[in-house]
Amino acid sequence: MTEERPYPLPPAYPAALLRMLALSGYGLWMLLGLALALGIYRGGRSEALLPLALGAVFVSIGLAVACLRLPGLSEWHGWFPARRSRPTREALLALAAYLPMLAVAGLVRGDNAFWATRLAGAALALCSLASLAYTVHRYRRRLSEGVLRCSAQLPVSRVVAAWYAGGLWLWLCLAAQDGAVHPAGTRPWIMVLLVLALLLGLIEGLRWQALSQPEGRSAMPRTRGRTARFVAALLTYAVPSLALLVVDLSDAGMPLVALAAISCLLGRTIEQRAYEAALAQLCRAGHAGVRGR
Repeated sequence: MTEERPYPLPPAYPAALLRMLALSGYGLWMLLGLALALGIYRGGRSEALLPLALGAVFVSIGLAVACLRLPGLSEWHGWFPARRSRPTREALLALAAYLPMLAVAGLVRGDNAFWATRLAGAALALCSLASLAYTVHRYRRRLSEGVLRCSAQLPVSRVVAAWYAGGLWLWLCLAAQDGAVHPAGTRPWIMVLLVLALLLGLIEGLRWQALSQPEGRSAMPRTRGRTARFVAALLTYAVPSLALLVVDLSDAGMPLVALAAISCLLGRTIEQRAYEAALAQLCRAGHAGVRGR
């Protein structure tokens, strides 16, 4: 096993993009599994299989790339599959989420009201949430004590971001088939996504504000990347929200939803890398301060 660094370094943009794809996949699985478990997901086998398959592609693409042994992309949840090393706990937990996914794929029917389908949907949502939560826990375990307190909002932020991004991709899957998310119309779903965007924006604001607060007697160093944060906010919130508000007024519903989903993916990639770079900067400053005493 490779020795972990004293603090996590920010990933390159390709690696950050793969992480955000996995985040979107788990969010899609969580929403689909929860809707199936509650019995509120609309009927139809393809309506469940398409988002299920898209989520599997998003979650698995990082593993597929890691097996190719590309520079900087050979790791998947701390596991290096091309080196024939043993999977880490995080990788095993991620692999365990495939089991309820396959169960849901085999059980979904026309109305999806079968008790086993609902149970498999609940298991899919829980396994996806557990994998996402453990990934955040493993990342935060490598932070220093002071920086760890500054990143207290990170677990909640990842979950809400997964719901928001996954919700956009779920809407795209359903809109690609018949243009509607639910027989009642798309407006309730639009309101849910807008609320998630607002909640995520509030959490992100608190998360960045925590990095600028003083720790003890010394103030935290200033974080960089304000331009990246502005671009990330524009792509994550402004473009998708505008698309959500216009989609009911236009016949180009599916292209607008696709634009919102892709824009959110790119925005979250830029924002998360900027945030991890800021955390790494704080860890380096704290490590240098300890060594200088």
